[in-house]
Amino acid sequence: MNAPAYRSFTLSKLVRRLIFGCALVLCLFSINSCQQKPEQIRIGVFKVDATPPIGSPVAYAPARSITDSLSARGIVILSDKKPIVICAVDWLGIANEGQERWKKQLAEAANTSTDRVSAHALRQHDGMRRDFTTESILAEYGLGGTRYDTTFLVKTIQNAANAVRLAVKQAKPVPHIGFGEAMVEKVVSNRRILGEDGKVEIIRYSKSTDSLAIAVPEGVIDPRLKSVSFWNEDEGFAVMTYYATHPQSYNGEGDVTCEFVGIARNAREKVLGNVPHIHFTGAAGNVAAGKYNDGSAAMRSVLTKRMETAMKQAWDQTTKIPVTTEDLAWKSVTVALPVGKHVNGVDLRAILASEKANAEEKFAAAKHLAWLKWTQAGNTTEVSSLRLANMWLLNLPGELFVEYQLAAQAMRPDDHVCTAAYEEYGPGYIGTKISYSQGGYETQERVSPEVEQILLNAIKKVLQH
Repeated sequence: MNAPAYRSFTLSKLVRRLIFGCALVLCLFSINSCQQKPEQIRIGVFKVDATPPIGSPVAYAPARSITDSLSARGIVILSDKKPIVICAVDWLGIANEGQERWKKQLAEAANTSTDRVSAHALRQHDGMRRDFTTESILAEYGLGGTRYDTTFLVKTIQNAANAVRLAVKQAKPVPHIGFGEAMVEKVVSNRRILGEDGKVEIIRYSKSTDSLAIAVPEGVIDPRLKSVSFWNEDEGFAVMTYYATHPQSYNGEGDVTCEFVGIARNAREKVLGNVPHIHFTGAAGNVAAGKYNDGSAAMRSVLTKRMETAMKQAWDQTTKIPVTTEDLAWKSVTVALPVGKHVNGVDLRAILASEKANAEEKFAAAKHLAWLKWTQAGNTTEVSSLRLANMWLLNLPGELFVEYQLAAQAMRPDDHVCTAAYEEYGPGYIGTKISYSQGGYETQERVSPEVEQILLNAIKKVLQH
């Protein structure tokens, strides 16, 4: 009688142990699977006012009115890697020590390294300039404060850094990203019109009333506006758009404005219920609105509407895909951009000391000398990219010709490459190698023709991670 009962008890105990063991294995497997599941990326968005006070020097005159407010805005991307900060500012340019300080303070605010910060200007011509190096040179020759409002500029950078800190704290998970693009109709055209001899015959500026300049074709441009957005299901957290054009319709009198690109951006932000909208100017050194813009006040609204339409179309055509930290990668390389042989320190200082040189000539000499000093001190320029799945956000220096943007896209024809130029503005215009033999004022700035291969090599490197 006892034996069968004992066997029954023993078998029951073994079964329970087996079930418990299996359950434990499944639990451990489940825990391990959860631990290995990729994390979601998180983004924080920031925006601060960057509008100068009346009387401050903007690009070509003291600010006499504020037509539209200016801003510095961007995103902080958080993941299992060091944070990434990408920022766009409604200013003419951020150069040399100005660029260095922007990146350093934003990096400290996000608790990251400066090589993971990218700060761009949009290049509006009635916006501010930011360059401590040039300012220090001007001050040597009694011209300090004539081109830069240092107090305001320092304060704006600090405000942006404070906003980045807050953005980190308020960052939200982003399980999806989106991409869309659209054609921009009748906004951009190439500025450099070549004659039969292969030399620049006509410069088609941002505004034109020359019938011949208006009649000739658009030339080499990138007509597409690209849109990258961040989502949680149907809730959009932020959108970033990219388009290559000189962003002005008329300028130079001191009427501060974020111009037609910024006005369109602001309008779209309002339509979308204040979904943060960050816009970047692409490689626009040799492309502008001259074929379609006569410089009248009325045309600013027309160009704005065309930009706004393209932004809407790109948003409406957005395709969303899941994204995790495994889909995110950042790569940055440094390059030494070659200084043009005509950039001679002795000659530049002679201009600055001359009583015959006018204010514009002295300012140009100071900018050239600043870039020369900056590079001679061993400072390099960064080229970087952020990969989000099959989307590549490419960050480039200077006022690049559009051919660099087109070349970058050709390097990854099956992916989406979005180019933001105007990061380090110290080198000014950066043409293609052949352009330096074609003439035109753009190729008389601060770098030599050898710059093309150096930059193309760098772009190729950061588009391969």
